[in-house]
Amino acid sequence: MNKQAVVQIIAVPVACAEGFTDAWRETAQWAEEQLRLRFGEAVRVEYFDLFDPNCPSLPEGVELPLVLLDGQVISSGGKISIPAIRRQIEASGIRSASSTR
Repeated sequence: MNKQAVVQIIAVPVACAEGFTDAWRETAQWAEEQLRLRFGEAVRVEYFDLFDPNCPSLPEGVELPLVLLDGQVISSGGKISIPAIRRQIEASGIRSASSTR
């Protein structure tokens, strides 16, 4: 493996009637599954709760959830878009696992 893309997703737990839900963490796990199906080991997804001590610093003016690819903002606020992340990964030079065989 030559290059690995690192996708970082930063969010917070969501308040609900039962207290809090970790829906963004679950979404990040699903995103990792989808990206691994396409890119294999060339992609790593890291999830950070905003209050984690090792959470990356946030660029000024962003909203949560924040999606970074190799430290660059892909999306800020709204939904997490797998197609948008995929396009950025491909633009970085990483090809799908099936095309590298």
